Amino acid sequence: MSEAAVPQLRSTLTCPRCAHVETETMPTDACQFFYDCKGCSTLLRPAPGDCCVFCSYGDVPCPPVQLHGRSCC
Repeated sequence: MSEAAVPQLRSTLTCPRCAHVETETMPTDACQFFYDCKGCSTLLRPAPGDCCVFCSYGDVPCPPVQLHGRSCC
């Protein structure tokens, strides 16, 4: 398996409300639709057209998007 085929599993989420930054491990077997911001307790949800919170607010998209360029859901 080539290095390009191994997805990154850590993504840094930035809250659009308070700008709190938190690095999290992404699930490889499910989409993460909700995330509680540790800074302001806002419940983050994917932006329209995105499959998960990592694709909307993370610096690295979810593993299926990294590998296949398509939504995980």
